[in-house]
Amino acid sequence: MCDFEIEPFFLNGGHGALFCIHYSPAITPAKGSILYLHPFAEEMHKSRRMAALQARSFAAAGYAVLQVDLTGCGDSFGDFSDATWGKWLDDARTAHAWLSETTGTVRLWGLRTGASLAIELASTLPEVAGLLLWQPVVNGELYLNQFLRIKTAGEMLNNSQSPGGTKALRARLDAGESIEVGGYMLNATMARNLIHLKLAGLPPPCPVVWLEIGIEDSDTTLTASQSLINTWRSAGVSVNTRTFKGEPFWLTQEITECHRLIEVTAP
Repeated sequence: MCDFEIEPFFLNGGHGALFCIHYSPAITPAKGSILYLHPFAEEMHKSRRMAALQARSFAAAGYAVLQVDLTGCGDSFGDFSDATWGKWLDDARTAHAWLSETTGTVRLWGLRTGASLAIELASTLPEVAGLLLWQPVVNGELYLNQFLRIKTAGEMLNNSQSPGGTKALRARLDAGESIEVGGYMLNATMARNLIHLKLAGLPPPCPVVWLEIGIEDSDTTLTASQSLINTWRSAGVSVNTRTFKGEPFWLTQEITECHRLIEVTAP
């Protein structure tokens, strides 16, 4: 007998219907609730299995979990070309409001850009139980450049590379043009949103658990993250960090699991 229940449903969002999956304990009342925010574009699909495994683990431990497909993603309303960071924040607030009405104070859990979104969301809410961050994107502009390299790499393989590389792609986005990258249509507004995403100016108002995957186990994070974490700690934020040896499942060619991450992740 399964010790938790799974309910898929659509939630009315300000920009269209949002597809959600709600995990909840089958018998006892939930000890607490957790809102999961997914990563960007193909990273979302690569990590669906890990997100589902973690949500099931939380539910089996007595916690309610809500997973929401943001506007233009998965089974929610719209195409990826409709997505903007502002819409995603609105979606996350809508999901948070539904979950908090159902089970009380909510902990936010996010992966990659979903973790970044959770951090910004926390700064806009009156009360958050805590933040659980998996491999957050620290600098949105660097992430945008990495995302655009998917297009330049694909063009190189097809011997059709546009002149100027990522710099030329950035110029097209700056001019208001949308660009297809790896099957996803990135609009100029979302590109600008990512460019301005800097977590150093967003110290969370709640305790943080920051977990990363690297080449070896460690109590610290990757170098790129540590400077930001030190800034947050100087601002009085409680941040617990761990790095675990494993594959970056949000990037691997085949669907990959990291059971070590699930074993150590606690609500």
